[in-house]
Amino acid sequence: MKHLLIVLLAIALTSCGNSKKETATTPVKEIEQSPLEASVARGKEIYSDNCVSCHMTSGKGVAGAFPPLNPSNWLTEKRTESIHALKYGLKGPIEVNGQEYNNIMLSLGLEDQEIADVMNYTIQTWNSGDMVTEEEVKVVEK
Repeated sequence: MKHLLIVLLAIALTSCGNSKKETATTPVKEIEQSPLEASVARGKEIYSDNCVSCHMTSGKGVAGAFPPLNPSNWLTEKRTESIHALKYGLKGPIEVNGQEYNNIMLSLGLEDQEIADVMNYTIQTWNSGDMVTEEEVKVVEK
């Protein structure tokens, strides 16, 4: 019995003292995102940081005050105007989904790629349409 305890103690001490434990690792294959998927992912973060206070997490907006983006005919049918509003701000009446909104949206100071990303997030998440590119945003002038 004494010998068995010594053997067990020796095994326990030698197995616990190895700080370089060998583990079998299975290589994890990274899932590649398309350019649109990557843009939507970045846009979701930008939306969360800059847009939710007015347009809400759901994108439904606030009736009579802040227009919905989920869904939004203005966002999809007036693509250039939507880009312009994000880039330079918006003041004055607009009609979204048949309802008039007359409020002020200040420019958020976003870079062209950030504008494309947040547009892609709102279009692909709650609407449908083609990918907005940084180049498309760049050409929209004040």
